[in-house]
Amino acid sequence: MQTRTLGRTGPTVSALGLGCMGMSAFYGGRGSDADSIAVIHRALERGVTLLDTADMYGPHTNEVLVGKAIADRRDQVFLATKFGIRLEPSDTAARSVDGRPEYVIAACEASLQRLGVDHIDLYYQHRVDGTVPIEDTVGAMARLVEQGKVRFLGLSEASAGTIRRAHAVHPVTAVQTEYSLWSRDPEENGVLATVRELGIGFVPYSPLGRGFLTGAIRNPADFEADDYRRQSPRFQGGNFDRNLALVDAVTAMASDKGVTPGQLALAWVLAQGDDLVPIPGTKRLAYLEENLGALQVQLSPEELARIDAIFPADAAVGARYAPAAMATLNR
Repeated sequence: MQTRTLGRTGPTVSALGLGCMGMSAFYGGRGSDADSIAVIHRALERGVTLLDTADMYGPHTNEVLVGKAIADRRDQVFLATKFGIRLEPSDTAARSVDGRPEYVIAACEASLQRLGVDHIDLYYQHRVDGTVPIEDTVGAMARLVEQGKVRFLGLSEASAGTIRRAHAVHPVTAVQTEYSLWSRDPEENGVLATVRELGIGFVPYSPLGRGFLTGAIRNPADFEADDYRRQSPRFQGGNFDRNLALVDAVTAMASDKGVTPGQLALAWVLAQGDDLVPIPGTKRLAYLEENLGALQVQLSPEELARIDAIFPADAAVGARYAPAAMATLNR
């Protein structure tokens, strides 16, 4: 397994991590826990070390699942989880963001219990709370480091300015943001430049465009009834058709190269810098193996230029999230 370092002085992890969210939430058609645990175990056998979860996935059930999967192999895992998004039990579409120091402490204790571990390797603030100074939130996270309950700190979907303020309180090891061929905002909003300047690792989530860049999704009707992508602007109406045309162009190039569209899309992310550690998610063994195959795909400067030509930045149509979720992003 190839490895990469999170930031200039951070920990060394596998070059590809495993996002575990879809095993428990959001993408519909949830499989069995046994199947998901088999995927996690196979990933560890293949040398994947970075596992990514969050307290709101499920909610809570994904942390329990991951904890069960790693119970007898904790030493093989660099474990990342997140706090900060609170779901309303009576309304699965309703959510709020909480960065209060007292909540940080309580959320960490709850995650430790669900995961069945005595420490979390990388603890992210899942979304920035605009009503609480980031200095207060990160200050509480830093106390968790002092107590040995957390090793490294991270932020998710934070703006460049917020990252700077947080890093001044306590070193930030990783920033997690959506980044893929069809979500290239970090290149334009200063986030990627800022983390590189400060020596912070960058962890792209949804590097396969929520599965769309694999070419397997051909119609919005392909989604399960409870799949949140049905409400995502990029998967609706004319947006879907226009975005599918972009994916078809990537698929044609992948065919020419003898790889899958998903492998080409992942290889593109990996080629953006050795400081990037993507975390594609899957609950199927076959897709896990396919994703890991992307590590063997080398892209020449000419091929990278061709990809940019057929799928330029800002080519994707539609917002990344529905309005309520977009409102939680720190921009």
